[in-house]
Amino acid sequence: MAPELIALATAFGIIFLAELPDKTMVATLVLTTRYRALPVFVGVTVAFAIQCVVAATFGGVLTLLPDRVVAGVVAVLFGVGAFLLLKESFAKDDESTDGSASQSPVSFGRAALTSFGVLFAAEWGDASQLGTAALAARYGTPVFVGLGAFLALVTVAGIAVLVGRKIAARIPTHLIQRVSGTIFAVFAALALWQALA
Repeated sequence: MAPELIALATAFGIIFLAELPDKTMVATLVLTTRYRALPVFVGVTVAFAIQCVVAATFGGVLTLLPDRVVAGVVAVLFGVGAFLLLKESFAKDDESTDGSASQSPVSFGRAALTSFGVLFAAEWGDASQLGTAALAARYGTPVFVGLGAFLALVTVAGIAVLVGRKIAARIPTHLIQRVSGTIFAVFAALALWQALA
């Protein structure tokens, strides 16, 4: 398999796992309870596209640095991502969504813009953004990593829009976060080993 496709598939898998139980899925679900599904999906998709370009570009710039420095930065980025995921997985789940919210009669543009704003802000410094930057630096293919991350984010948003409530009721969120956090920690340890070797 070509290195670009490996980078794309790895980015998709890791970011999908990291985002499935994340606040972005919950935010998308909540927005869908307030607005029609299509404008929410359009708004969050545009937000994800911009965030992936930012993260992949940052990761691509890192590849210009010496290999040991890149490995050290990748280790830090994955380490921070692992910390954020594991911290959230062990935190009390104080947030609850009110299923009684009704669909508001707002315009497509306003619903899409609101959805864009919420998700664009939520993704800054998120584990998926850090992971995308780290993967782009690690594989040296920011376009394919960014595409894989974007497809993962859009897939998670689609799940949230279509069947979010059913999934949230059946899959323990903390378990998925812990698995994702552990994967991030393993990648951090491997990158740290490369930086020190």
